[in-house]
Amino acid sequence: MARYTGPKTRIARKFKEPIFGPDKWMERKPHAPGQHGLTARRRKKDSEYSLQLREKQIAKYTYGILERQFRKMFYMAASKKGVTGAILLGLCESRLDNTVYRMGIAPRAALPANW
Repeated sequence: MARYTGPKTRIARKFKEPIFGPDKWMERKPHAPGQHGLTARRRKKDSEYSLQLREKQIAKYTYGILERQFRKMFYMAASKKGVTGAILLGLCESRLDNTVYRMGIAPRAALPANW
């Protein structure tokens, strides 16, 4: 199984929030990643789809889940009774690697990729 091992600060700057824990990225580089940093004057209003996609990507990076695993969890959550979003977050929180990380037993980087 794979896990994202790329530059974590770049992802945090992309979403403008510290996804992988505290970092000094906002003090040094308050703009988005890339050559020109997507200046605010050229940005249009985000569509509903882009907002939903951004939230999904934030959840995937936060829990260290790739697309196929996330989709499978969504289908499991959708098949159960109740609010699908709350059930999905509950399934993500109950993964063993996330539980070990939240308890403070091991940092997220120290966990094997196949957990």
